[in-house]
Amino acid sequence: MAINTLLFDLDGTLIDTNELISESFLHTLEIYYPGQYTKEDVIPFNGPTLYETFTSLDPDRAEEMVAEYRRFNHEKHDELVTEFPGVFNTIKALKEQGLKLGIVTTKMRNTVNMGLKLTKLDQFFDVIVTLDDVKKPKPDPEPVQLALSLLDAKAEEAIMIGDNYHDILSGKNADTLTAGVAWSAKGSEFLLKYEPDFMLETMNDLLKLVGTTENASTKQNEREVPHK
Repeated sequence: MAINTLLFDLDGTLIDTNELISESFLHTLEIYYPGQYTKEDVIPFNGPTLYETFTSLDPDRAEEMVAEYRRFNHEKHDELVTEFPGVFNTIKALKEQGLKLGIVTTKMRNTVNMGLKLTKLDQFFDVIVTLDDVKKPKPDPEPVQLALSLLDAKAEEAIMIGDNYHDILSGKNADTLTAGVAWSAKGSEFLLKYEPDFMLETMNDLLKLVGTTENASTKQNEREVPHK
């Protein structure tokens, strides 16, 4: 069975928000925990929802920390966000081939729209599932399952693609194929621990992947990870 549906995480996968996210966390944490956090310390915060991250630090001040993070993040957004190399042309080519394209993210919709509009990727996606749309975010299967439903797509014909373990596990939990991206801030070796079916060295690898994946169900059962 051929792949006809591609679901993408947004931050760290399609658009390079690593600097923005890092600076937003450092700015916020410097207010509440002066001098306690470095750039390396905040890398693990990229992936969970903001509420999960800040609640783990201080449940009583989580709401105000989230608000400060978002204020700074929106203010600096257009200054610090870019697309990853090859993303625009690859997504355009996939759209022209008739594949169903969706975004599944733990970001709020207004921030998602900012990133997509800035990079001009907003024209390509049929469905966007954000934190606003679900009760349980990734790694729960709910966001992926919702995207599949909205696209009228089958799990066995889809790949969930992302830069974090939440993306891989959400896809697995929803019974799709999964792909990690080697440009993840956490590194490809980290992602490989979660056994994605594929590891993309560049976004352009997707064009070869959907052109050669003839039996998705077999790949899904074998859980192969080709190293390019």
